[in-house]
Amino acid sequence: MQVILLERVGKHGQMGDVIRVRDGFARNFLLPQGKALRATKENLEKFEGMKVQLEARNLERKAEAEKVGTRLDGQTFTVLRQAADSGQLYGSVTTRDIAHMLVDAGFTVDRSQVAINAPIKVVGAHKVPLALHPDLEIVITLNVARNADEAERIARGEDVTARRDFDEEEAEAEVEAMFATSEEDVEDEAPAAEEPAEEA
Repeated sequence: MQVILLERVGKHGQMGDVIRVRDGFARNFLLPQGKALRATKENLEKFEGMKVQLEARNLERKAEAEKVGTRLDGQTFTVLRQAADSGQLYGSVTTRDIAHMLVDAGFTVDRSQVAINAPIKVVGAHKVPLALHPDLEIVITLNVARNADEAERIARGEDVTARRDFDEEEAEAEVEAMFATSEEDVEDEAPAAEEPAEEA
């Protein structure tokens, strides 16, 4: 299907471009979201009449996005979740979770602006891109941890999953050493075998 873009859309084109896209992409995303019009003669004329308004609206949105972006870019947010010892989350951190967290922190961010390809499923520091405007993308850091103490350790750059494995190895070594010494003690305390009496 051929459409006229009403704003810049990713790698597809700029405002005013007439492009060919898959029918499903046009019907399910571009047309309902108001990002494009079908490329008909009437719509081309309509676009020419709307062009000035669209450009003004685009500049306003970009200015708002830049305002939010300057406050948000490079920020770190902590998310506490339950996880296994290996660091695998019981569940995940989704685009909806991230958007709610940012709104609660006082930023106007929509779920569709969180540009992660898949939900976050492990503890650690994760870079999360936010597409605040088609021309503006920023990155925040999401510190996913089991508790506040672990979040501080992750912020310092520690690998909390490796540290946990190391602690377990250390504990096993201590237990083995403890059993080894107790076996040696038992051997030392065992009575010496009686020597046969000498015959006179």
